Amino acid sequence: MNFYGYKRPDGRVGVRNKVLILPASVCASDTTRIISQQVVGSVTFNNQLGCSQVASDQQFTMDVMAGYAANPNVYGTVVVSLGCENCQMDLVVEAIRERTNKPLKQVIIQEAGGTLKAIDMAVRYAKEMVEEASLLQREEFPMSELIIGTECGGSDPTSGLASNPLIGQLSDLIVKEGGTSILSETTEFIGAEHILARRAATPEVHDRIYEIVHRYEKALQLVGEEVREGNPSPGNKAGGLTCLEEKSLGCIHKGGHSPVNAVYDYGKQVEAKQGLVIMDTPGNDPSSVAGMVAGGAQIVVFSTGRGTPTGNPLAPVIKITGNKLTYANMVDNIDVDASPIIYGTKTLESLGDELLKLTQEVACGKQTKAESLGYTEMAIARVCNFV
Repeated sequence: MNFYGYKRPDGRVGVRNKVLILPASVCASDTTRIISQQVVGSVTFNNQLGCSQVASDQQFTMDVMAGYAANPNVYGTVVVSLGCENCQMDLVVEAIRERTNKPLKQVIIQEAGGTLKAIDMAVRYAKEMVEEASLLQREEFPMSELIIGTECGGSDPTSGLASNPLIGQLSDLIVKEGGTSILSETTEFIGAEHILARRAATPEVHDRIYEIVHRYEKALQLVGEEVREGNPSPGNKAGGLTCLEEKSLGCIHKGGHSPVNAVYDYGKQVEAKQGLVIMDTPGNDPSSVAGMVAGGAQIVVFSTGRGTPTGNPLAPVIKITGNKLTYANMVDNIDVDASPIIYGTKTLESLGDELLKLTQEVACGKQTKAESLGYTEMAIARVCNFV
């Protein structure tokens, strides 16, 4: 099976062809919003971080910014900084250059002479990039070039019964095609980590699965909190989930039945053609998705029992529900109804083939519901409060 995408100079393949206006900190986010509004074909996001962070926390922010610029769905990047933030322009540019050799421009608001002059410079850079990007033609590539991120949010019992197993079926099919599937949300491995660890391809991966789970729990305990006090969420409980272990046993179905070949830290570059891998992300949907997109995921497949409008600035998000009432109520937001698995009118295998076909179509350019609505919310994981 093949798809049509965009070959990048770093060898990766994108399924979209966007110019990223990248805010290096919260102080540049309004400026990048104004820039992107003036340039059709560009995207940006609201970066709430980039300053007043301790080193480990800032590294998350740097990894996401560099990973976003390197994501194969991006043709090139215009970085905009204020000038005095912790994530200095030279640090951001260096981090991006370590990951990719794609087109890159930079604008520093304080050095440009203020907001209006910075906007004028950046708009010119971005329009030039959009023109260059428009010359690219889609080419045919094998599905092995795809990295998909898998996520669940607003879960209810139908997530573990239908939509997550369906994503797991897709994950296995992508792995069979030679591609890569990322299983995320470390908080929702808790209580099921032993099952994942048994599927580890090596002893090192086995130990890393336990390490990231225990590290997450201990990080919350250090500040006097327990993960089970906030997870499951009120919406999860209203939907019928009773405890974190029950939620976790449903969550890990997204990984299908393939061996777990690697464990990546948040936002780190994921290598293509890796099979099933894990990324250490929080359970929060926008920040978990952001980590996988920073890792190189071109497409995200997202299950929801209760319903969510979640999207992403760079990667198309395919949303799936196993709850037929949720699908009926939120058909404008959700791409796939997985409830026939529960009611026995379709098999997991047949719906898996349909989802693989949809994923191929999205890779070739078909818009998801989130894309057509313009949903681009995003967040970055934190490890520490501001300083």
